[in-house]
Amino acid sequence: MSDPARQRVSLGTRSYDILVGDGLLAAAGQHIAPVLRAPRVIIVTDANVAALHLAALERSLADAHVDYDAVVLPPGEQTKDFAHLEKLIARLLDMKVERGTTLVALGGGVIGDLTGFAAAVVLRGIDFVQVPTTLLAQVDSSVGGKTGINTTHGKNLVGSFHQPRLVLADTGVLSSLPRRQLLAGYAEVVKYGAIDRPEFFTWLEGHGMALIDGDTRARQHAVIESCAAKAEIVAADERETGRRALLNLGHTFGHALEAETGYTDELLHGEAVAIGMVMAFDLSARLNLCPPEDAARLRRHLAAVGLTTSLQQMQGRIWNPRTLVAHMARDKKVSGGRTTFVLARGIGQAFLSDAVDPVDVEALFTDSLAA
Repeated sequence: MSDPARQRVSLGTRSYDILVGDGLLAAAGQHIAPVLRAPRVIIVTDANVAALHLAALERSLADAHVDYDAVVLPPGEQTKDFAHLEKLIARLLDMKVERGTTLVALGGGVIGDLTGFAAAVVLRGIDFVQVPTTLLAQVDSSVGGKTGINTTHGKNLVGSFHQPRLVLADTGVLSSLPRRQLLAGYAEVVKYGAIDRPEFFTWLEGHGMALIDGDTRARQHAVIESCAAKAEIVAADERETGRRALLNLGHTFGHALEAETGYTDELLHGEAVAIGMVMAFDLSARLNLCPPEDAARLRRHLAAVGLTTSLQQMQGRIWNPRTLVAHMARDKKVSGGRTTFVLARGIGQAFLSDAVDPVDVEALFTDSLAA
């Protein structure tokens, strides 16, 4: 393979590289070895990913003279909980993990978040490397050091900021993803354009379908552009005290929908974000903050590639607007009893607001379901 694209996340002594390229997994060992404190890693993955990619990663580590073990967990969002965190930590301790051992998260957002959190707390903190295998993880969850698990009270309410030592995004592995998973990840790609990169959004309108259909160059460009956008924001606001909260565009609505569906495959995270972004723009338009044509433009593009854009499209599910607003009240972005929303003045013009009346949000849900 040719040399991968490299994006630096600048965080002083905790800075690290994001490498993006087609075929990167086969060379993972040579990139991972230089960042290790000791030549031993424990790979954490799930059963689905293990069947596809674990052997290739193990071969590359062996070629780089790195010792390895592997822990294979069940797939799915349900794995991202206290019970599986406890089981993972017990396995790591059984394997006699040391402070010089590095964990390698091979998988999507669930594996990355869970592994990162385990790395943050076992032995009071050890290193980990992200090897994301889904589009969503490559463009979003593997970058920035947010780790954590879900609870019955909400999504990602328990966790830590713990930066990886390296992120390896092999765009070639995306060809193994089901179309639904690709689409879910694509919602997070669109998010970057909608936040503050209007030119990127326009590019996606012209190339998004090719990306979904397998265009290698389009996929690589989208991953690189998304990682660059996130790296810039994380470097400026690592712990989300300000600007980084913009990355939650669509997530306040989306997390409420995920909570209501029980974090199951009924609604994937990216699918929830797509609906959530549409609702954030619709709310902005209702509050006369955003031109209605920009809200319509976002909805039109997401629908054009095949993403669900409204609650009504989820047949068989009965939604209660008041319950959804109650889920939002438990969001981790609540401060002083007020939920912080990411709203927009247009495509590429997102901003934060804690002045949204819950009555307006409930009315938006009610009207959306009645439309």
